[in-house]
Amino acid sequence: MLTYKKKQKILIEYIQNYKEKLYRLAYSYVKDEQLAMDVIQESIEKSLTSLEKLKNPDYIGTWMYRIVVNTSVNLIRKNKKIIYMDEVPERSQKEEVGIDEKMDLYEAIDKLKEEYKTVIMLRYFEDLTLNDIAEITGVPLSTVKTRIYTAIRQLKKLSKCEVS
Repeated sequence: MLTYKKKQKILIEYIQNYKEKLYRLAYSYVKDEQLAMDVIQESIEKSLTSLEKLKNPDYIGTWMYRIVVNTSVNLIRKNKKIIYMDEVPERSQKEEVGIDEKMDLYEAIDKLKEEYKTVIMLRYFEDLTLNDIAEITGVPLSTVKTRIYTAIRQLKKLSKCEVS
């Protein structure tokens, strides 16, 4: 069993190595740079105060993802709003199509229930395995699969409605 100091060292190294990924995950939920930084700060505080609960440091990544996701969702619930980007930098005609499509996708994902949004973000934006997602969300693997398929169906419906 590892001492608290060793766990703390592992946690600090993890945060230093994956700070951009953690920030990107938080930002994908709150859609605001400052709020994402707040989420990360609060997540780090939570991880340090509950470090003794981490039984196996091999799972520090999924443990931190769970903390960031839960902190993001709690912030959104507390604020009862999602903040969208106000400005998109001007791009060439060719690039604008890609940006528009991406913005449509992000907007559609934001319309999903949190349980569906979470599995989509973790699977397709963070490239996590289904097993990792099950660990992070605390639900069985079969539930993760069902949520992904349901979310994809809902996204397809949303994209058809927006095209019509």
